[in-house]
Amino acid sequence: MVDSKQRRLHRNLEDPGEGQGSGAHMISTARVPADKPVRIAFSLDNASDDTPPEDAIPLVFPELDQQLQPLPPCHDSLESMQVFKQHCQIAEEYNEVKKEIALLEERKKELIAKLDQAEKEKGDAAQLAREFEVLMEENRALKLAQSQCVEQLEKLRIQYQKRQGSS
Repeated sequence: MVDSKQRRLHRNLEDPGEGQGSGAHMISTARVPADKPVRIAFSLDNASDDTPPEDAIPLVFPELDQQLQPLPPCHDSLESMQVFKQHCQIAEEYNEVKKEIALLEERKKELIAKLDQAEKEKGDAAQLAREFEVLMEENRALKLAQSQCVEQLEKLRIQYQKRQGSS
């Protein structure tokens, strides 16, 4: 029974004018924008399809975009089942890569934050080094002034002692 429906569908796809009353539908070639997902649904029997397109193809990988979802296989075709299996494997690999990318992007943000912190600390360290140099120079100048004052004080003591001894 399925073979006769597949043959009838195949015949209708080859010659759309033939078999119009047998439930076959013409395939439209209307232009659809490239960014819009396209769904093609057809039925092999005369029953009307009342279900919306979202229900026609169950989401095998709900976290994937709609256009990346593997389409359900034709269970009578070994090739279709193999292609479906491959698509599922590819979708799993895609999910793993997507997760890895998300983890790497998070790690990148952490490393950038650490780098920014290190650069800030480096800038702070450079500022502290400049301040240290200024303070060291000021300290040197003050030590020189102190030694000059001590020397001057010593001279004044000697002069004072000479005056005291002569009087």
